[in-house]
Amino acid sequence: MTEKITKDMLIEQRLRKALHIDFLQIKNESAKHAGHAGDNGSGESHYVITISAQELNALPRLQRHRKVLEILGPDITKETHSISLNIR
Repeated sequence: MTEKITKDMLIEQRLRKALHIDFLQIKNESAKHAGHAGDNGSGESHYVITISAQELNALPRLQRHRKVLEILGPDITKETHSISLNIR
């Protein structure tokens, strides 16, 4: 039996591989947006990511966000309607 890799799992794998994470919380809030604009019916359209990582601390705010989105990659960022980042 093959376990389906969810977008949550993929996000976590990529962030943990690329950064030294002190704190990571990924919330899938897609259910709150069911039937609204941006809901593609996948159940994986809206995320809130709270993260603290050493590599992000020295970067200005905009560069931190760009770095995280770069790590996630275009396959995640383009297929996800909303990714809200809280970087500590």
